[in-house]
Amino acid sequence: MDIIIVFVLCLIGILLILVEIFLIPGLTVTAVMGAAFSLVGVYYAFCNLGALGGSIALVSTLAIIAAAFVYFVKSNALDTISLKTDSDSTVASGEALNISAGDVGVSISRLNPIGKVRVNDITMEAKAMSEFVDEDTEIVVLKVSPTQLIVKPK
Repeated sequence: MDIIIVFVLCLIGILLILVEIFLIPGLTVTAVMGAAFSLVGVYYAFCNLGALGGSIALVSTLAIIAAAFVYFVKSNALDTISLKTDSDSTVASGEALNISAGDVGVSISRLNPIGKVRVNDITMEAKAMSEFVDEDTEIVVLKVSPTQLIVKPK
């Protein structure tokens, strides 16, 4: 019966630790409870099964956690929960050099007060100077910076 208690405590601890590592971001109660269950299981093994039983429980628990970690990292099991979004945006753009004050373009999204505009076939973030600008409205560039345009409606 003692072996079953040690097995169940360590198994619950291992599962909670793996859930913490792969599903729950940060250090939460789950990791603490997983470590507590594992430690209580190993402690119980040392108290009731002797030094050999405790040592086997300790080594087995650590080996199972390490093996499960390696398995989950190398397998495709994490592909279903991993983020696959690519970002092709950049902060500073050399394209802004092709735009100058006075150029005319069109708003792609509503500038409320910031949105997207297309000027000289270049899409950039823009800020409306004083008022909101609706989508598909002609705009005039007032000021150019590497990351943003200052515009007003035409």
